[in-house]
Amino acid sequence: MKLDQEKSEFLDDMLSQWQDQNLLTEDDVKRLQATYETKAFDWRRLAQYSFWIAMACGVISLGAILVDKDILLYLEKIYDTPDSLISVFSAIAAGVLYYVGFKRSKTHQQQIFSNDAIIFTAVMLTANAIAYLGKSIGSNSSHFSILILCSVIIYGVLAFIFKSRLIWAFVLLSLGVWFGTETGYLSRWNYYFMGLNYPLRFVFFGLILTAIALIFKHNKKFSLFYGTTYIGGMIYLFLSLWLISVFGNYDSIEEWYKVRQINLFYWALLSAAACVVSIFAGLKYRDDVAREFGITFLFLNLYTRYFEYFWDSWHKAIFFCVLAASFWIIGKRAEKIWNVEFLKK
Repeated sequence: MKLDQEKSEFLDDMLSQWQDQNLLTEDDVKRLQATYETKAFDWRRLAQYSFWIAMACGVISLGAILVDKDILLYLEKIYDTPDSLISVFSAIAAGVLYYVGFKRSKTHQQQIFSNDAIIFTAVMLTANAIAYLGKSIGSNSSHFSILILCSVIIYGVLAFIFKSRLIWAFVLLSLGVWFGTETGYLSRWNYYFMGLNYPLRFVFFGLILTAIALIFKHNKKFSLFYGTTYIGGMIYLFLSLWLISVFGNYDSIEEWYKVRQINLFYWALLSAAACVVSIFAGLKYRDDVAREFGITFLFLNLYTRYFEYFWDSWHKAIFFCVLAASFWIIGKRAEKIWNVEFLKK
């Protein structure tokens, strides 16, 4: 076995301790140490991070061009292409990349990250094609959420055809954007929709998406997308619950500034209760995702309340001393649990 430097050193320490406690002989230790070696360098992780950085830089580069008025004016002077033609070119390029990406996924299965990078580029070109199609049809309409819904449908069809979880992740992302823009359009871009501000709306959106994921789990056609949908629904749900615990159901930042945080305590209790329910369900049904989301956001809620209620009232030395002590206790406890789980494995 080829292990990371940290894991290899941990095993060496454990074997040394067991030898000191006479649980293992010197020959046993040598025999066990011969079954693993330390990796010289984690090239897989470097490849993964490199492709992520490359894709992020590409998106940032495109964004920088689109917001630079001088560059846009210069491009308009030397290159006056109709929006419909740009949409067609983008769609063709996306189709070619989808074909290449999924063909490579069959013939070059080991090149996971480069294949995903090609699919990611195709997804971006698809979004570009839909955006320019909308511009060519009519740029004066404020109901642009229809275009986002089109992208949801297109990504969904592609995800089913190619059985791609990566494209399905963009379905969930686009679906969330569509929900936010559609409710905004229906409310004439007011802060409230049916008495709900944006964070509270997405609490219900996350609940629905999580429920759909649980249905996917027992359906053969959709079971491939169960994990991605479940995690996506939980992210929408718990992130919205945390935001509602901070901002409440207020219609603007100005209104929120006028309210003391203690008046939002019942929203914090609701968020914490949801975390406890998630932890309990995760432990009862052995659902790691539910358990970890519950624990993570319960800690996030507790520390958010700590900052809200004690930042102004405590001396900063005491504040950070208590904060440091709490993280030290958590770290020590987590270290013990990790050691026990490692030994069980």
